[in-house]
Amino acid sequence: MGANSSMKTILVRGPALSQSGYGEHTRFVLRSLRSKPELFDVYLLSTNWGATGWLWEDNEERQWIDFLLQKTIQYTQSGGTFDVSLQVTIPNEWEKLAPYNIGVTAGIETTKIAPQWIEKSFLMDKIIVVSEHSKFGFDTTEIKTQDPTTGQEFIAKVNTPVDVVGYPVKDIQTRPIKLELKDDFNFLTVGTWIPRKNLENTIKWFIEEFYDQEVGLVVKTSLAKNSKRDRQITEIRLKDLLAEYENRQCSVYLLHGDLAEEEMNSVYQHEKVKALINISHGEGFGLPLFEAAYNGLPIVTVGWGGQCDYLYMDVRDKKGKTKKTAMFSPVSYDIKMIQPEAKWEGVIQADSQWSFAKEWDYKKVLRSVRKSYGEPKSKAKKLQKYVTKEFSSSVMYNKIVEACIPPVISTEQVIDEALSMASHMPLR
Repeated sequence: MGANSSMKTILVRGPALSQSGYGEHTRFVLRSLRSKPELFDVYLLSTNWGATGWLWEDNEERQWIDFLLQKTIQYTQSGGTFDVSLQVTIPNEWEKLAPYNIGVTAGIETTKIAPQWIEKSFLMDKIIVVSEHSKFGFDTTEIKTQDPTTGQEFIAKVNTPVDVVGYPVKDIQTRPIKLELKDDFNFLTVGTWIPRKNLENTIKWFIEEFYDQEVGLVVKTSLAKNSKRDRQITEIRLKDLLAEYENRQCSVYLLHGDLAEEEMNSVYQHEKVKALINISHGEGFGLPLFEAAYNGLPIVTVGWGGQCDYLYMDVRDKKGKTKKTAMFSPVSYDIKMIQPEAKWEGVIQADSQWSFAKEWDYKKVLRSVRKSYGEPKSKAKKLQKYVTKEFSSSVMYNKIVEACIPPVISTEQVIDEALSMASHMPLR
Protein backbone atom coordinates (compact mmCIF):
# COMPACT_ATOMS: atom_id res chain seq x y z
CA MET A 1 0.00 0.00 0.00
CA GLY A 2 2.82 2.44 0.65
CA ALA A 3 6.09 2.97 2.38
CA ASN A 4 4.43 3.81 5.73
CA SER A 5 1.68 1.36 6.56
CA SER A 6 1.20 2.19 10.28
CA MET A 7 -2.20 3.53 11.35
CA LYS A 8 -2.66 7.26 10.95
CA THR A 9 -5.09 9.58 12.68
CA ILE A 10 -6.86 11.44 9.88
CA LEU A 11 -9.22 14.40 10.16
CA VAL A 12 -11.76 14.72 7.36
CA ARG A 13 -13.21 18.23 7.08
CA GLY A 14 -16.11 18.70 4.69
CA PRO A 15 -19.93 19.06 4.42
CA ALA A 16 -20.59 15.42 5.28
CA LEU A 17 -24.25 16.00 6.08
CA SER A 18 -25.19 18.36 3.26
CA GLN A 19 -27.23 17.39 0.19
CA SER A 20 -24.69 18.81 -2.23
CA GLY A 21 -22.01 17.62 -4.60
CA TYR A 22 -19.34 18.39 -2.01
CA GLY A 23 -21.46 16.58 0.57
CA GLU A 24 -21.50 13.43 -1.54
CA HIS A 25 -17.78 13.85 -2.21
CA THR A 26 -17.10 13.99 1.54
CA ARG A 27 -19.14 10.84 2.13
CA PHE A 28 -17.25 9.08 -0.69
CA VAL A 29 -13.97 9.95 1.02
CA LEU A 30 -15.29 8.69 4.36
CA ARG A 31 -16.45 5.41 2.80
CA SER A 32 -13.03 4.97 1.22
CA LEU A 33 -11.20 5.44 4.52
CA ARG A 34 -13.71 3.23 6.32
CA SER A 35 -12.86 0.39 3.92
CA LYS A 36 -9.32 0.25 5.42
CA PRO A 37 -9.77 0.39 9.22
CA GLU A 38 -6.29 -1.04 9.72
CA LEU A 39 -4.73 2.04 8.10
CA PHE A 40 -6.75 5.01 9.39
CA ASP A 41 -8.27 6.18 12.64
CA VAL A 42 -10.93 8.48 11.15
CA TYR A 43 -12.25 11.72 12.64
CA LEU A 44 -14.74 14.17 11.13
CA LEU A 45 -15.38 17.91 11.26
CA SER A 46 -18.61 18.52 9.34
CA THR A 47 -19.08 21.92 7.71
CA ASN A 48 -21.89 23.69 5.88
CA TRP A 49 -22.07 24.09 2.11
CA GLY A 50 -23.94 27.09 0.80
CA ALA A 51 -27.68 26.98 1.20
CA THR A 52 -28.07 23.25 0.62
CA GLY A 53 -30.19 21.12 2.90
CA TRP A 54 -28.96 18.43 5.25
CA LEU A 55 -29.40 14.67 5.17
CA TRP A 56 -32.29 13.41 7.18
CA GLU A 57 -32.23 9.68 6.52
CA ASP A 58 -31.71 7.54 9.63
CA ASN A 59 -29.55 4.79 8.18
CA GLU A 60 -26.39 2.97 9.22
CA GLU A 61 -24.08 5.41 7.44
CA ARG A 62 -25.73 8.43 9.06
CA GLN A 63 -25.37 6.76 12.47
CA TRP A 64 -21.68 6.16 11.76
CA ILE A 65 -21.17 9.80 10.74
CA ASP A 66 -22.86 10.93 13.99
CA PHE A 67 -20.53 8.60 15.90
CA LEU A 68 -17.49 10.14 14.18
CA LEU A 69 -18.65 13.67 15.06
CA GLN A 70 -19.02 12.79 18.75
CA LYS A 71 -15.73 10.88 18.73
CA THR A 72 -13.94 13.92 17.25
CA ILE A 73 -15.31 16.29 19.90
CA GLN A 74 -14.10 14.01 22.70
CA TYR A 75 -10.72 13.46 21.04
CA THR A 76 -9.94 17.14 20.42
CA GLN A 77 -11.15 18.18 23.88
CA SER A 78 -8.68 15.73 25.39
CA GLY A 79 -5.85 17.32 23.38
CA GLY A 80 -5.71 14.81 20.53
CA THR A 81 -3.87 15.69 17.34
CA PHE A 82 -3.94 14.39 13.76
CA ASP A 83 -1.34 12.97 11.42
CA VAL A 84 -3.26 13.85 8.27
CA SER A 85 -5.98 16.32 7.33
CA LEU A 86 -8.18 15.77 4.30
CA GLN A 87 -10.24 18.83 3.40
CA VAL A 88 -13.14 18.48 0.93
CA THR A 89 -14.10 21.94 -0.27
CA ILE A 90 -13.14 24.72 -2.65
CA PRO A 91 -9.43 25.59 -2.29
CA ASN A 92 -10.24 29.02 -0.81
CA GLU A 93 -11.02 27.22 2.47
CA TRP A 94 -7.93 24.98 2.70
CA GLU A 95 -5.84 25.32 5.87
CA LYS A 96 -2.77 23.68 7.35
CA LEU A 97 -4.37 21.48 10.04
CA ALA A 98 -1.87 18.62 10.39
CA PRO A 99 1.70 17.65 9.48
CA TYR A 100 0.38 16.25 6.19
CA ASN A 101 -2.50 18.05 4.44
CA ILE A 102 -4.57 16.97 1.45
CA GLY A 103 -6.94 19.28 -0.41
CA VAL A 104 -9.83 17.56 -2.19
CA THR A 105 -11.87 19.60 -4.63
CA ALA A 106 -14.19 19.13 -7.56
CA GLY A 107 -11.80 21.40 -9.35
CA ILE A 108 -12.87 23.97 -11.87
CA GLU A 109 -15.20 23.99 -14.85
CA THR A 110 -13.27 26.62 -16.81
CA THR A 111 -9.79 26.77 -18.35
CA LYS A 112 -7.92 28.27 -15.38
CA ILE A 113 -7.96 28.47 -11.61
CA ALA A 114 -8.05 31.61 -9.48
CA PRO A 115 -4.89 33.18 -7.97
CA GLN A 116 -6.32 32.42 -4.51
CA TRP A 117 -6.25 28.72 -5.37
CA ILE A 118 -2.57 28.90 -6.27
CA GLU A 119 -1.83 30.62 -2.97
CA LYS A 120 -3.80 28.02 -0.99
CA SER A 121 -2.11 25.17 -2.83
CA PHE A 122 1.14 26.08 -1.05
CA LEU A 123 -0.47 24.90 2.21
CA MET A 124 -1.22 21.44 0.83
CA ASP A 125 1.08 18.45 0.48
CA LYS A 126 -1.21 16.88 -2.10
CA ILE A 127 -4.26 17.90 -4.11
CA ILE A 128 -6.95 15.48 -5.29
CA VAL A 129 -9.30 16.50 -8.12
CA VAL A 130 -12.08 14.56 -9.82
CA SER A 131 -11.03 14.70 -13.47
CA GLU A 132 -8.19 15.27 -15.91
CA HIS A 133 -10.00 18.46 -16.94
CA SER A 134 -9.67 19.82 -13.41
CA LYS A 135 -6.06 18.69 -13.15
CA PHE A 136 -5.26 20.57 -16.36
CA GLY A 137 -6.47 23.81 -14.76
CA PHE A 138 -4.25 23.29 -11.72
CA ASP A 139 -1.22 22.21 -13.74
CA THR A 140 -1.29 24.91 -16.42
CA THR A 141 -2.55 28.11 -14.77
CA GLU A 142 0.21 30.68 -14.33
CA ILE A 143 -0.21 34.04 -12.65
CA LYS A 144 2.21 36.94 -13.09
CA THR A 145 2.66 38.51 -9.68
CA GLN A 146 5.11 40.64 -7.76
CA ASP A 147 7.23 40.16 -4.64
CA PRO A 148 5.83 42.82 -2.24
CA THR A 149 9.27 43.28 -0.65
CA THR A 150 11.57 43.51 -3.66
CA GLY A 151 9.05 44.47 -6.33
CA GLN A 152 10.46 41.74 -8.55
CA GLU A 153 7.99 40.08 -10.89
CA PHE A 154 7.70 36.30 -11.01
CA ILE A 155 5.33 33.60 -12.31
CA ALA A 156 3.32 31.77 -9.66
CA LYS A 157 1.90 28.31 -10.33
CA VAL A 158 0.81 25.20 -8.46
CA ASN A 159 3.76 22.98 -7.57
CA THR A 160 1.87 20.62 -5.27
CA PRO A 161 1.30 17.12 -6.74
CA VAL A 162 -2.20 16.75 -8.20
CA ASP A 163 -3.87 13.32 -8.27
CA VAL A 164 -7.05 12.46 -10.19
CA VAL A 165 -9.67 10.31 -8.46
CA GLY A 166 -13.16 10.28 -9.93
CA TYR A 167 -16.39 9.13 -8.29
CA PRO A 168 -17.41 5.49 -7.83
CA VAL A 169 -20.38 3.70 -9.31
CA LYS A 170 -22.97 3.21 -6.60
CA ASP A 171 -25.08 0.07 -6.26
CA ILE A 172 -28.43 1.72 -5.64
CA GLN A 173 -31.85 0.18 -5.76
CA THR A 174 -34.76 2.03 -7.31
CA ARG A 175 -37.68 3.62 -5.53
CA PRO A 176 -40.34 4.65 -8.04
CA ILE A 177 -41.72 8.18 -7.90
CA LYS A 178 -44.87 9.59 -9.46
CA LEU A 179 -43.76 10.71 -12.90
CA GLU A 180 -46.71 11.15 -15.22
CA LEU A 181 -45.42 11.45 -18.77
CA LYS A 182 -47.95 11.57 -21.60
CA ASP A 183 -45.22 11.29 -24.22
CA ASP A 184 -43.58 7.94 -24.96
CA PHE A 185 -40.21 9.52 -25.82
CA ASN A 186 -38.75 11.94 -23.28
CA PHE A 187 -35.37 13.56 -22.78
CA LEU A 188 -34.08 14.39 -19.29
CA THR A 189 -31.89 17.25 -18.08
CA VAL A 190 -30.56 17.63 -14.52
CA GLY A 191 -28.96 20.73 -13.01
CA THR A 192 -29.47 23.83 -10.90
CA TRP A 193 -30.81 26.91 -12.68
CA ILE A 194 -27.56 28.87 -12.85
CA PRO A 195 -25.70 30.37 -15.85
CA ARG A 196 -23.16 27.53 -16.04
CA LYS A 197 -25.82 24.86 -16.52
CA ASN A 198 -27.29 26.64 -19.59
CA LEU A 199 -30.81 25.42 -18.84
CA GLU A 200 -32.64 28.17 -20.72
CA ASN A 201 -31.04 27.22 -24.04
CA THR A 202 -31.42 23.53 -23.23
CA ILE A 203 -35.18 24.03 -22.93
CA LYS A 204 -35.70 26.68 -25.67
CA TRP A 205 -33.76 24.83 -28.34
CA PHE A 206 -35.53 21.58 -27.46
CA ILE A 207 -38.92 23.24 -27.94
CA GLU A 208 -37.90 24.81 -31.22
CA GLU A 209 -36.73 21.46 -32.57
CA PHE A 210 -39.80 19.49 -31.45
CA TYR A 211 -42.41 22.28 -31.52
CA ASP A 212 -44.97 20.25 -33.50
CA GLN A 213 -44.04 16.78 -32.21
CA GLU A 214 -45.13 14.73 -29.22
CA VAL A 215 -41.79 14.59 -27.47
CA GLY A 216 -41.13 15.49 -23.83
CA LEU A 217 -38.36 17.05 -21.77
CA VAL A 218 -38.13 16.36 -18.02
CA VAL A 219 -36.33 19.21 -16.24
CA LYS A 220 -34.92 18.22 -12.82
CA THR A 221 -33.84 21.55 -11.37
CA SER A 222 -33.91 24.06 -8.55
CA LEU A 223 -32.32 27.45 -7.83
CA ALA A 224 -30.35 26.64 -4.69
CA LYS A 225 -32.59 25.49 -1.89
CA ASN A 226 -35.23 22.87 -2.51
CA SER A 227 -37.77 24.94 -0.56
CA LYS A 228 -41.38 25.82 -1.32
CA ARG A 229 -40.30 29.36 -2.25
CA ASP A 230 -37.57 27.94 -4.49
CA ARG A 231 -40.16 25.85 -6.30
CA GLN A 232 -42.44 28.87 -6.79
CA ILE A 233 -39.65 30.95 -8.33
CA THR A 234 -38.52 28.05 -10.53
CA GLU A 235 -42.09 27.51 -11.76
CA ILE A 236 -42.38 31.22 -12.62
CA ARG A 237 -39.10 31.14 -14.57
CA LEU A 238 -40.19 28.09 -16.51
CA LYS A 239 -43.67 29.48 -17.15
CA ASP A 240 -42.23 32.74 -18.49
CA LEU A 241 -39.90 30.83 -20.79
CA LEU A 242 -42.66 28.55 -22.10
CA ALA A 243 -44.99 31.51 -22.73
CA GLU A 244 -42.91 32.28 -25.82
CA TYR A 245 -44.04 29.04 -27.42
CA GLU A 246 -47.82 28.88 -27.66
CA ASN A 247 -49.60 25.91 -29.25
CA ARG A 248 -46.52 23.67 -29.00
CA GLN A 249 -47.06 19.92 -29.20
CA CYS A 250 -43.95 18.99 -27.22
CA SER A 251 -44.09 18.83 -23.42
CA VAL A 252 -41.85 20.19 -20.67
CA TYR A 253 -42.16 18.61 -17.21
CA LEU A 254 -40.72 20.18 -14.06
CA LEU A 255 -39.25 17.79 -11.50
CA HIS A 256 -38.42 19.81 -8.40
CA GLY A 257 -37.39 19.00 -4.85
CA ASP A 258 -35.07 16.65 -3.02
CA LEU A 259 -34.96 13.15 -4.45
CA ALA A 260 -33.32 10.23 -2.70
CA GLU A 261 -30.70 8.38 -4.72
CA GLU A 262 -33.10 5.49 -5.15
CA GLU A 263 -35.74 7.85 -6.55
CA MET A 264 -33.30 9.51 -8.95
CA ASN A 265 -32.24 6.10 -10.21
CA SER A 266 -35.87 5.33 -11.00
CA VAL A 267 -35.96 8.47 -13.18
CA TYR A 268 -32.85 7.36 -15.10
CA GLN A 269 -34.40 3.93 -15.58
CA HIS A 270 -37.95 5.09 -16.41
CA GLU A 271 -39.23 3.34 -19.52
CA LYS A 272 -40.30 6.64 -21.09
CA VAL A 273 -37.04 8.52 -20.32
CA LYS A 274 -34.83 7.80 -23.33
CA ALA A 275 -31.75 10.05 -23.03
CA LEU A 276 -30.01 12.58 -20.80
CA ILE A 277 -29.19 16.06 -22.15
CA ASN A 278 -26.38 18.18 -20.74
CA ILE A 279 -25.09 21.22 -22.62
CA SER A 280 -23.72 23.04 -19.59
CA HIS A 281 -20.75 25.31 -20.20
CA GLY A 282 -18.46 23.22 -18.02
CA GLU A 283 -18.36 20.29 -15.61
CA GLY A 284 -15.69 19.45 -13.07
CA PHE A 285 -16.95 15.86 -13.28
CA GLY A 286 -20.68 15.89 -14.03
CA LEU A 287 -22.39 13.58 -11.53
CA PRO A 288 -25.76 13.38 -13.38
CA LEU A 289 -23.89 12.43 -16.56
CA PHE A 290 -21.98 9.77 -14.64
CA GLU A 291 -25.15 8.44 -13.01
CA ALA A 292 -26.87 8.27 -16.39
CA ALA A 293 -23.84 6.40 -17.78
CA TYR A 294 -23.89 3.63 -15.19
CA ASN A 295 -27.66 3.37 -15.51
CA GLY A 296 -27.29 2.69 -19.24
CA LEU A 297 -29.08 5.87 -20.36
CA PRO A 298 -27.96 7.41 -23.71
CA ILE A 299 -26.28 10.79 -23.28
CA VAL A 300 -26.26 14.00 -25.33
CA THR A 301 -23.47 16.39 -24.35
CA VAL A 302 -20.32 18.20 -25.49
CA GLY A 303 -16.95 16.50 -25.60
CA TRP A 304 -15.30 19.02 -23.29
CA GLY A 305 -15.01 18.96 -19.50
CA GLY A 306 -14.72 16.43 -16.71
CA GLN A 307 -17.22 14.05 -18.33
CA CYS A 308 -14.61 13.10 -20.94
CA ASP A 309 -12.90 10.87 -18.35
CA TYR A 310 -15.72 8.34 -18.49
CA LEU A 311 -17.69 9.02 -21.70
CA TYR A 312 -14.90 7.86 -24.01
CA MET A 313 -13.74 4.25 -24.41
CA ASP A 314 -10.80 2.59 -26.08
CA VAL A 315 -12.38 0.80 -29.06
CA ARG A 316 -10.46 -1.57 -31.34
CA ASP A 317 -10.96 -1.07 -35.09
CA LYS A 318 -10.84 -3.69 -37.84
CA LYS A 319 -7.06 -3.26 -38.12
CA GLY A 320 -6.59 -4.02 -34.43
CA LYS A 321 -5.75 -0.45 -33.46
CA THR A 322 -7.47 1.17 -30.50
CA LYS A 323 -8.65 4.75 -30.30
CA LYS A 324 -10.71 6.85 -27.93
CA THR A 325 -14.30 6.67 -29.08
CA ALA A 326 -17.24 8.77 -27.93
CA MET A 327 -19.84 6.51 -26.34
CA PHE A 328 -22.36 9.34 -26.32
CA SER A 329 -23.99 11.65 -28.86
CA PRO A 330 -21.58 14.60 -29.13
CA VAL A 331 -22.70 18.18 -29.69
CA SER A 332 -20.17 20.51 -31.33
CA TYR A 333 -19.13 23.57 -29.38
CA ASP A 334 -16.97 26.69 -29.24
CA ILE A 335 -14.59 27.66 -26.44
CA LYS A 336 -15.24 31.28 -25.44
CA MET A 337 -14.95 33.62 -22.48
CA ILE A 338 -17.39 33.02 -19.65
CA GLN A 339 -20.43 35.25 -19.33
CA PRO A 340 -19.89 38.27 -17.03
CA GLU A 341 -22.70 37.07 -14.73
CA ALA A 342 -20.90 33.75 -14.23
CA LYS A 343 -17.87 35.37 -12.60
CA TRP A 344 -17.36 34.22 -9.01
CA GLU A 345 -14.72 36.26 -7.19
CA GLY A 346 -11.89 34.02 -6.04
CA VAL A 347 -13.31 30.96 -7.81
CA ILE A 348 -14.33 31.53 -11.44
CA GLN A 349 -12.03 33.95 -13.22
CA ALA A 350 -13.48 36.62 -15.50
CA ASP A 351 -10.73 35.92 -18.05
CA SER A 352 -11.30 32.15 -18.12
CA GLN A 353 -13.14 30.21 -20.81
CA TRP A 354 -15.58 27.35 -21.15
CA SER A 355 -17.69 25.64 -23.81
CA PHE A 356 -20.74 26.93 -25.66
CA ALA A 357 -22.80 24.29 -27.44
CA LYS A 358 -23.76 25.17 -31.01
CA GLU A 359 -27.51 25.57 -31.36
CA TRP A 360 -27.78 24.05 -34.84
CA ASP A 361 -25.82 20.94 -33.89
CA TYR A 362 -27.65 20.49 -30.59
CA LYS A 363 -30.95 20.39 -32.47
CA LYS A 364 -29.48 18.08 -35.10
CA VAL A 365 -28.23 15.63 -32.46
CA LEU A 366 -31.56 15.60 -30.61
CA ARG A 367 -33.32 14.90 -33.90
CA SER A 368 -30.91 12.06 -34.67
CA VAL A 369 -31.31 10.45 -31.23
CA ARG A 370 -35.09 10.63 -31.55
CA LYS A 371 -35.13 9.21 -35.10
CA SER A 372 -32.41 6.56 -34.81
CA TYR A 373 -32.49 5.51 -31.18
CA GLY A 374 -30.87 2.10 -31.65
CA GLU A 375 -27.31 3.42 -32.06
CA PRO A 376 -27.19 5.69 -28.96
CA LYS A 377 -28.86 2.93 -26.93
CA SER A 378 -26.24 0.41 -28.06
CA LYS A 379 -23.42 2.81 -27.12
CA ALA A 380 -25.04 3.44 -23.74
CA LYS A 381 -25.11 -0.28 -22.93
CA LYS A 382 -21.41 -0.68 -23.82
CA LEU A 383 -20.56 2.42 -21.77
CA GLN A 384 -22.52 1.07 -18.81
CA LYS A 385 -20.36 -2.08 -18.70
CA TYR A 386 -17.15 -0.05 -19.04
CA VAL A 387 -18.01 2.48 -16.33
CA THR A 388 -19.28 -0.19 -13.94
CA LYS A 389 -15.92 -1.96 -14.16
CA GLU A 390 -13.46 0.93 -14.34
CA PHE A 391 -15.19 3.10 -11.72
CA SER A 392 -16.28 0.41 -9.28
CA SER A 393 -16.38 1.36 -5.61
CA SER A 394 -13.46 -0.94 -4.76
CA VAL A 395 -11.27 0.61 -7.47
CA MET A 396 -12.07 4.20 -6.48
CA TYR A 397 -11.88 3.56 -2.72
CA ASN A 398 -8.37 2.16 -3.17
CA LYS A 399 -7.32 5.24 -5.14
CA ILE A 400 -8.41 7.53 -2.30
CA VAL A 401 -6.66 5.34 0.25
CA GLU A 402 -3.42 5.32 -1.73
CA ALA A 403 -3.54 9.11 -2.06
CA CYS A 404 -4.02 9.56 1.70
CA ILE A 405 -0.94 7.64 2.84
CA PRO A 406 1.80 10.16 3.67
CA PRO A 407 5.19 9.38 2.19
CA VAL A 408 8.12 8.64 4.46
CA ILE A 409 10.36 11.68 4.17
CA SER A 410 13.80 12.47 5.48
CA THR A 411 14.81 15.30 7.81
CA GLU A 412 16.47 17.03 4.87
CA GLN A 413 13.22 16.93 2.92
CA VAL A 414 11.33 18.44 5.85
CA ILE A 415 13.81 21.34 6.00
CA ASP A 416 13.65 21.86 2.23
CA GLU A 417 9.84 21.95 2.30
CA ALA A 418 9.87 24.46 5.18
CA LEU A 419 12.24 26.74 3.27
CA SER A 420 10.09 26.42 0.16
CA MET A 421 6.96 27.40 2.09
CA ALA A 422 8.75 30.42 3.55
CA SER A 423 9.72 31.60 0.05
CA HIS A 424 6.15 31.74 -1.22
CA MET A 425 4.71 35.21 -0.85
CA PRO A 426 0.93 35.89 -0.75
CA LEU A 427 -0.53 36.63 -4.18
CA ARG A 428 -2.04 40.07 -3.80
